[in-house]
Amino acid sequence: MNPARRATAADAAEVLRLRQVMIDSVHAGDPSTEWHAQSLPTVRKKLAEPDGNFAAFVVDHPGRLGALAALAAGTVEYRIGHPGNPHGVHGYVFSVATDPGHRRRGHARACVQGLLDWLRERGAGSVDLNASAEAEPLYASLGFVRKPDPSMRLTL
Repeated sequence: MNPARRATAADAAEVLRLRQVMIDSVHAGDPSTEWHAQSLPTVRKKLAEPDGNFAAFVVDHPGRLGALAALAAGTVEYRIGHPGNPHGVHGYVFSVATDPGHRRRGHARACVQGLLDWLRERGAGSVDLNASAEAEPLYASLGFVRKPDPSMRLTL
């Protein structure tokens, strides 16, 4: 298995492609990729910021130069502290995806572990993610537990 590495700006198009793989596997419906062109400059910029609050960890595709086999992205942010995380540094994992032909080889695990190490280095006291039923065993094996979530969302 290829080891996970931190994605660079040169990986931006492949990061978006794998994000689309994740979206397609979770949300049946419109497989449109028109949004990629609008998102690409921002993703490139974020991946080029070594000290920024966003990172993606990837595994290179073993058979296609410049392509990726797996992805895990995340952010670190400050929230007012609380008893379980007094410093308020919090991580969030999202866009974990593996090309269908490369699943069950440990690629997603390697990417998530790389991302968790990055979050620890930045002082995150807790990390959240949303898990599909298929991916829940992976996250549970890494120590994630289900929590009661009263989340709500407003789209602006």
